[in-house]
Amino acid sequence: MHVHATHSAYADVYHDLLRASSALDTLRNAGTGDAPDVEPYAGAAMWGVRFALAMLHRDLPCQPPPPHGARTTEELLALCANWRDAALGIGEFAPELSLRLVTEDAGRQSDPVPGTDSGGVAVR
Repeated sequence: MHVHATHSAYADVYHDLLRASSALDTLRNAGTGDAPDVEPYAGAAMWGVRFALAMLHRDLPCQPPPPHGARTTEELLALCANWRDAALGIGEFAPELSLRLVTEDAGRQSDPVPGTDSGGVAVR
């Protein structure tokens, strides 16, 4: 195969992977509605595609860089060793947890359950 034809073929695959990465990212962020447990798998697949993009981009510097947020290609390639945790967002790659402040008023029921006081505590 001629060098230009080979480069063109890799560029075509690269652009197909960019589209797949974007579609998976949309699924990961929006969910599927009927199956909320799909998002981690869409994320894992998205990161797998992005790893492939990072590998191909090394030979296709004329193409737009792969979409990996604030991570550099080198950092993304280093994640390959831990790709499962990174893709599923577990372990050291888990999203930061946020705390929600619940006030006393927010914890009360507006209409008490029969046999309880206004705070929901059982009355004898």
